[in-house]
Amino acid sequence: MTDTRPQKLDQAGGPQPDTPGGIRSAARALARRWGTATADRRGLPDFLVVGTKRGGTTTLFRALQSHPGVAPLFPSRQHTKSPHYFDLNYDRGESWYRSFFPTARALGRAGHDRLTGEASPYYMFHPLAPGRIASDLPSVRLLVLLRDPVDRAASHHWDRVQHGVEHLPFELAVAMEPERLAGEREHMEADPGYQSDAYEHFSYLARGHYAEQVERLIALFGRDRLLVARSEDLYADPERTYDEVLGFLGLPSHCPGTFGRHHAHDGRPPVPDALRSDLATYFAPHNERLAELLGTDVWW
Repeated sequence: MTDTRPQKLDQAGGPQPDTPGGIRSAARALARRWGTATADRRGLPDFLVVGTKRGGTTTLFRALQSHPGVAPLFPSRQHTKSPHYFDLNYDRGESWYRSFFPTARALGRAGHDRLTGEASPYYMFHPLAPGRIASDLPSVRLLVLLRDPVDRAASHHWDRVQHGVEHLPFELAVAMEPERLAGEREHMEADPGYQSDAYEHFSYLARGHYAEQVERLIALFGRDRLLVARSEDLYADPERTYDEVLGFLGLPSHCPGTFGRHHAHDGRPPVPDALRSDLATYFAPHNERLAELLGTDVWW
């Protein structure tokens, strides 16, 4: 049974060491110190799942983590998806980032070299993250999942509501988005240490401007190091999309057992028909531009 009693706090405001929360916190801190101390033995990621938010990135990443040719982040028992280095923690430095990855010995423990990677859907949208990645990881491969931007925006909003971050209804939130995000990207570009909660959490429409984000990735990394897939294809036929990803990464076929849908939210209210129609019209030119960029039919 989960202990729902309030945790005892120490004088600094954190859990005391003799509480479950304090023990977990101490274990995480110890693992990070050890990882940082051994950073010179640790590599950097071979692949990144960079977007989009509410597009199935966790589902894909967990499937990749189940592959025998992919090593988990360190320590494996924490099931870390991302240290959010290139978006939120870049000031911590490369040794801290390396502390999350397996040692060279661990990568070869299965008798062959394994790949390793991480996943943050904010990497693709963050104004500075793609440039940082291109500078620090010259050979990395990028995986991008894109979802119908109307459904993505509604799911993103409901996720923020469920986490207590958003208090506006969806229709008002998208109407207020330009005002909420005004000047935030420019502030982040001018001051790399500035983190914008509004830009991260309330970017319901802006994150659906996929063409400009993908175009930027292509300019930085080249088309051959970027795999772009539809989230709907992952949901409808996960085996096929997963095989495509494995081929892109040079990994042999593998069946993960089950894919599931991680972080799916039940009970999300439907988007009213009139609003859905307005948003579909809004996103139409962005979707058409993406199709031209990728050489595909219009996806949504």
